Amino acid sequence: MSVRIPVNLASEPFRGDRPLVVVSAACSVLLALLLGTLSYLIIAERSRAADARVAVERLSADVRNMATQQAKLDGVLRQPDNASVLERSVLLNTLVDRKSVSWTRIFADLEKVLPPNVRVIQVRLPQIDARNQVLLDMVIGAQGPGPVIEFLRNLQASPRFGPATVHNSTSPTDNEPLYRYRVSVNYAQKL
Repeated sequence: MSVRIPVNLASEPFRGDRPLVVVSAACSVLLALLLGTLSYLIIAERSRAADARVAVERLSADVRNMATQQAKLDGVLRQPDNASVLERSVLLNTLVDRKSVSWTRIFADLEKVLPPNVRVIQVRLPQIDARNQVLLDMVIGAQGPGPVIEFLRNLQASPRFGPATVHNSTSPTDNEPLYRYRVSVNYAQKL
C-alpha cells in the first residue's frame, strides 16, 4: 500500500491571476480618465459660476442704483410744489392709456369668437389695471343659455381673451325676449 503525498516543489503555487490583473489595470485606467474628466468639468463649472456671480452682483448693483434714483425722483415729485404736475401727469397718462385701446380691434376680435345667435348688447368703457391689462365688461343676449356657453368657451379658447366671468343674468321679459348676461373678460391688446 502506497500512500501518495502531493508534493509541490515550486516555492509559490501557480495561480491564474493574469486576467484579473489585466481587468483591474483597465478599470484603473478608466477610473483615472473619469476622475480627470470630472475634475476638468468641476473646474470649468467653478469658473462659470464665478462669472455668473460677478454678473449677478453687477446687475444687483445696477438695480440698487436705479432704485435709489427712482426714490430720489419720487421724492422730488411728491414735494408740494410738484404735486399739481404729478396729478396732471397721472391724468394725462390715464387718458393716453384709455385712448390706446382700439375699439375697432375689440369688435373685430369679438366678431371672431361671437356665435351667430348671440348679440352684444352693451360694452362698457374698458378698464386698464396696474399691469396694463384691459378688462372688458359687456352685456350679451341670446335666445337661451346654450349659445352663451358656446360664446364663453370661444372666449377662453381665443388667444386674445382670457377666462370670462359671468356676473349676473336676467330672464326674458315681455319687453326683452333675450336672456341677458353681464360678462367681464381680460382682453390681451398690446398697449
